[in-house]
Amino acid sequence: MKNAIFISPNFPTNYWQFCRELKNNGINVLGIGDQPYNELSGELKGSLNEYYKVDSLEDYDAVYRAVAFFIHKYGRIDWLESNNEYWLERDAALRTDFHIASGFQTEDIPRIKYKSRMKEYYQAVGIPTARYHLVDNLKNCRAFIKEVGYPVVVKPDNGVGASDTHKLSSLKELTAFLDAKNPDATYIMEEFIHAEVNSYDAIIDSKGEPIFETGNVTPMSIMDIVNEEDNSIYYIVRDLASDIRKAGRATVKSFGVKSRFVHFEFFRLTQDQEGMGKKGDVVALEVNMRPCGGFTPDMMNFANSTNVYKIWADMIAFDHSTLETGEHAFCAFAGRRDGKPFVYDHEAIMKKYGGQMKMVGRIPDVLADAMGNQMYVATFPTQKKLDKFYYDILLCKEQ
Repeated sequence: MKNAIFISPNFPTNYWQFCRELKNNGINVLGIGDQPYNELSGELKGSLNEYYKVDSLEDYDAVYRAVAFFIHKYGRIDWLESNNEYWLERDAALRTDFHIASGFQTEDIPRIKYKSRMKEYYQAVGIPTARYHLVDNLKNCRAFIKEVGYPVVVKPDNGVGASDTHKLSSLKELTAFLDAKNPDATYIMEEFIHAEVNSYDAIIDSKGEPIFETGNVTPMSIMDIVNEEDNSIYYIVRDLASDIRKAGRATVKSFGVKSRFVHFEFFRLTQDQEGMGKKGDVVALEVNMRPCGGFTPDMMNFANSTNVYKIWADMIAFDHSTLETGEHAFCAFAGRRDGKPFVYDHEAIMKKYGGQMKMVGRIPDVLADAMGNQMYVATFPTQKKLDKFYYDILLCKEQ
């Protein structure tokens, strides 16, 4: 029997399903987390063979001792995973320290976590990338901006999501950023790309071949959603565009991805842009060596009539999956921000779209900055019906 350690199986709250499918495949599933056992959901408890509580997952020594305990009790660990961006470096360190070969090691982290390092792997397969400058001083930043023009986007070179991301449109904003930035972080400054974000989401086998593929479109900038406290929308496409599929597969090969669930982000230009391409062209954004966050795995299931939790667990247990997709649809996410004067209240939305709804509920506070406060997930057969849903759910009264 294979032994798999799942780090933080209780968060996000839907990730217990990864554990369930591993256990259903005959794998010994061992959880390490900081939530007391009696506070775990019944579904998660039933999906674990054993759970080890640590006071803090930030305490590497405590998590190290937990892994050592499981090795002493169960023998060699075949897999160690969190599927969580925040813990990618921690996962790699534990694999390296305990000689768990089935995943990224510490030496792999720079090319998959640092945005500046990712660019060469995109460029190696002919995918354009935005010009960049690693932030140092005002003089050099101004020289870069003279080359690419305002606005520019600045964010941590090794960061999670849209946290600490800024759009700078003037010298005043640039100097304010330089005065206030975290002195312990390295920031990357990039030329602004006029685009929407298209993703390539896939489960990759040990040979680097996809056994499941889909993608999403984010018409609104996550940076703007966070910084302007706006509503959040994105959707799983009904059918993956051929150019995104081609770019995604090429990126898998360039980064040497094997045995992982991945979320690669690309820009699709919304206008011609010098040095980048023509309207509609695909430009690199960044790689994420884990599933798209939040409830997106569930949305993939709804859009493809499948179970990506099982496909992922099948990849680990058998290196393939016999689970097929069924009828395809668009799956929309809308995260409404509290306090906005929406024309349609919750009851009106549910009355009109209840038949299409797949998930409705409050978004955890830790995710609310990027996703809004009230969540609606619904499926639609056509782009026209999807667009009408977004129009209705985001429509606000004039003030």
